[in-house]
Amino acid sequence: MKIKLKKILCPVDFSESADHALDYALTLAEMAGAGLVLIHVVEAISYPQPATLFEPLLSEVDLTMKLQSAFEEQLQQRVSELQAAYDDVRGKTVTGNTFLEIIQAAREEGVDMIVMGTHGRTGLAHVLIGSVAEKVVRGAPCPVLTVKHPEHEFIEP
Repeated sequence: MKIKLKKILCPVDFSESADHALDYALTLAEMAGAGLVLIHVVEAISYPQPATLFEPLLSEVDLTMKLQSAFEEQLQQRVSELQAAYDDVRGKTVTGNTFLEIIQAAREEGVDMIVMGTHGRTGLAHVLIGSVAEKVVRGAPCPVLTVKHPEHEFIEP
């Protein structure tokens, strides 16, 4: 059986790890002649409850919308830079739970593969923060290639 990659999804958070994974995603897309979709997920902002000692200047919704707009602009700039070398690239910015939105986008877009960076957290940091990449791998409707940044040192758990 021959595998045909027609569309690749690459989550980006503008970190070094995500940029390194994007290099892999772009290379795979070019080699396969596949489309490349970049997605950035803005986590919804929520202020601590009960009400804090200060009154926020912006509501949670307004702040989330401002963040989404700023990240959308940053993502479109990245897409424009990539399109100079490879035409079939587009971006989308969504708001929600990061791993759920990545999985949802993979389903909606009908992608054949997700290529994403991992920060390589281990131990207590992994337990407390969790791993978006791990959750995507478990729930994705397609294969997921996780790419660890080469400068991140592996620490045995």
